[in-house]
Amino acid sequence: MVPHLTTALVGPLHELERKFLDNATAIESWLRGKWQDYTPPFYGSVDLRNSGFKLAPVDMNLFPGGFNNLHASFLPLCVQAAQTAVERICPDARNLLLIPENHTRNQFYLMNVAQLATILRRTGLNVRIGSLLPDISEPTLLTLADGNSLLLEPLVRNGNRLGLADFEPCAILLNNDLSRGVPEILTGLDSQYIIPPLHAGWVTRRKSTHFRAYDEVADEFASMLGIDPWLLNPYFGRCGKIDFLERVGEECLAAQVDLLLGKIRTKYAEYGVSETPYVVVKADAGTYGMGVMTVRDASEVTGLNRRQRNKMSVGKEGLHVSEVIIQEGVHTLETVNGGVAEPVVYMLDHYVVGGFYRVHEGRGRDENLNAPGMHFEPLAFETHCNLPQSDQAPDAPPNRFYAYGVVARLALLAAAIELERTAPPAEVLA
Repeated sequence: MVPHLTTALVGPLHELERKFLDNATAIESWLRGKWQDYTPPFYGSVDLRNSGFKLAPVDMNLFPGGFNNLHASFLPLCVQAAQTAVERICPDARNLLLIPENHTRNQFYLMNVAQLATILRRTGLNVRIGSLLPDISEPTLLTLADGNSLLLEPLVRNGNRLGLADFEPCAILLNNDLSRGVPEILTGLDSQYIIPPLHAGWVTRRKSTHFRAYDEVADEFASMLGIDPWLLNPYFGRCGKIDFLERVGEECLAAQVDLLLGKIRTKYAEYGVSETPYVVVKADAGTYGMGVMTVRDASEVTGLNRRQRNKMSVGKEGLHVSEVIIQEGVHTLETVNGGVAEPVVYMLDHYVVGGFYRVHEGRGRDENLNAPGMHFEPLAFETHCNLPQSDQAPDAPPNRFYAYGVVARLALLAAAIELERTAPPAEVLA
């Protein structure tokens, strides 16, 4: 099921949306079969780009931080999906410990934590929030910009168990992407579920690994529907051993950019697309839109000035960027109130539970929108949850969002495969 939504856009009819609409029964049956074989991540969010001829994921986040941006109408669906997720992992759970990022000054992020805690409490769990910050040495009440409050408490480790001073959880939910590594306090726990698993953190996870899994998913799905997988899958390449400050790895970057642009031009010619091809170079690990660059010619990556090299060399929390993914750029045809927009779809377990548009009035159709100056426009229920409506046009609001949900769930399936394949031996996790 996906929500029946109102949207702020009007787009052209295109064959991909029609294909999804005509084959909704086959699509849902195929996905149900896949969830018999793979365990979905507890939650996730997917950034999509819709060019009118192509609808593709460009990023998959396993530690989503924007639950506060979902419309209030999504709350019942979030709670229902969260119940399924909890029952799958720890059916007898009563206590859940939520560990957030260390962004105690980021009001938007803190409101996300509060909303996530609200969703989980509505499932019948006792939820408390434990902080990894060393200066949180006693319960600390934070006042939020929306008038609510959030209580952060210091974590307490007792042997192989982690909790709070008077709180022992069955499960520990991370809303912290572990960019700086896995804190020792989270290792070697006994009989406590850590969700997502520690190897989902950016200290080990790579975007290129995810998109290799997505290649397989997209190929199989496209074969089932009888379509070209390129219509829902961005080409990509990877370069390791990069040092932007020392100009190390520029040859690899230029070669990958040239290769991908050539492949994109071939596809554009095949489909009669008149847009200018481009690629996006970004850190192979990390979030927040840092270390991202739009490139239209290979010469651009060998002629970076010092300011550009400084920008590309640093990721989240000041971490040095040494590996990059080079990804086909997907233009976005979507706008909200005059600003260029892209949909972000949120999922709990294997259910689509909502979404919003990331909007940036100062960026172009071929640029990264996850940048300062962006804002979010929540998608709202029009009447109820429903499957796509075949009596309406393929790009009518419920059908357009159904297409979003299909591609987002393909990315979620790829994440499930990715996590299964990259899991360390059981003895390492014990």
